[in-house]
Amino acid sequence: MKHILAIDQGTTSSRAILFDEKLRPVASAQEEFAQHFPASGWVEHDASDLWSTVAATARAAIEKLGQGADDIAAIGITNQRETTVLWDRATGRALHNAIVWQDRRTADLCERLKADGHEPMISARTGLLLDPYFSGTKLKWLLDHVEGARARAEAGELAFGTVDSWLIWNLTGGKVHATDATNAARTLLYNIAENRWDADICALLDIPMALLPEVRDSADDFGVTRADLFGREIPIMGVAGDQQAATVGQACFRPGMMKSTYGTGCFALLNTGDQMVPSKNRLLTTIAYRLNGQTTYALEGSIFIAGAVVQWLRDGLKIIRHAAETQPLAEAADPTQELIMVPAFTGLGAPYWRPDSRGAVFGLTRNSGPAEFARAALESVGFQTRDLLEAMRADWGAAAEGVLRVDGGMVASDWTMQFLSDILGAPVDRPVVTETTALGAAYLAGLGAGICPPPEEFAREWALEHRFEPAMDKATRDARYARWKRAVAATMAA
Repeated sequence: MKHILAIDQGTTSSRAILFDEKLRPVASAQEEFAQHFPASGWVEHDASDLWSTVAATARAAIEKLGQGADDIAAIGITNQRETTVLWDRATGRALHNAIVWQDRRTADLCERLKADGHEPMISARTGLLLDPYFSGTKLKWLLDHVEGARARAEAGELAFGTVDSWLIWNLTGGKVHATDATNAARTLLYNIAENRWDADICALLDIPMALLPEVRDSADDFGVTRADLFGREIPIMGVAGDQQAATVGQACFRPGMMKSTYGTGCFALLNTGDQMVPSKNRLLTTIAYRLNGQTTYALEGSIFIAGAVVQWLRDGLKIIRHAAETQPLAEAADPTQELIMVPAFTGLGAPYWRPDSRGAVFGLTRNSGPAEFARAALESVGFQTRDLLEAMRADWGAAAEGVLRVDGGMVASDWTMQFLSDILGAPVDRPVVTETTALGAAYLAGLGAGICPPPEEFAREWALEHRFEPAMDKATRDARYARWKRAVAATMAA
């Protein structure tokens, strides 16, 4: 068996990619699904859509390969993190729409918990901040607001999971309720120092621990699929949250290595090895991966809006029809106009953590038009990335390597990557394989199945497609970044 099936369940679509024995993508399928916005700041998915699109794209990719499922050695899963599903163990049906990681409905609860002094304890144990972003307060909301849910949870009738657990449950026909350490680390309920669910935090949030999945390594045995799904049982051997999977796919196995992924949001991770580095700059301390029972940690900065700002130009302002149009527009923008766009549509992420903030545009003139808006939108991603890397270097010190490895849909834009390098004042490396999230999931599955090499050997296969070197002088870079910082400050003060 020569192929590995990577399931990549994202915020706006599900994808399945088949990789060959050399971890080269050979067949794929993708399907979008509906986003639901029942109230301001609320974001939901129909959990059945997540499952049905995964099943459909996996079958479609296998069909494209033309060799059937007999040639597939293992499945790897990577997923949007923090998105929360609560389901009935008997029927396998979700009790409510999945609450998406972008959702801000628990902001007031988080503020109350902060006011009561709970954040230092939670941060010390989980590496996270008290923010609606994470799964724990979302789960509490479901238990408090879905009729009968709390009593049924206490009776052991319900199961909670992030999207990986929901998919594993459905793939195995309800035989396995499990997650991996990287996804568990994003729930606000997992003690990352002791690698266990934290009973004190669960009690604080009034969450019955019977709801929680078993936590396994990132390359581990997660059961086998139902035989009727793909024609035979296929072992599920690798699981990681999307940003951790991208870290693996970028071969950031050495402490000090950094990667940044540009999808709906932007997520930068810095490998800190076996050290849990507490952040003094409101970054997250998280698990990068866990292999053979050994935990590797990371510092992470999360930006809520990256590629989503381009979607807003397309769907909200309707000034473009396709994402690719942003680069020629940006190139054509009037260089004398200095629009600054702060895309805080669902609040500001790291290092600010202001869920109440909303987006703003500064520097508008009568001549500001689609080109200037497109340039400001793309530049906002670079400015936000610099925010993250400045905080990382302050926390980790000189040990952070100077090169940033990048991946995700936005990195196809040379203009955006050049601006990123310019505003960071550092090289930006784009790999040959930019589907690093799916690649990481495939590698973990292959490692779990015993058909992929150890990390150090896999790292030697990482290949550079293009290095972007900074061309902006330091004075311009610093002046432009200072304007960004003033714009953010004004946005938070509004």
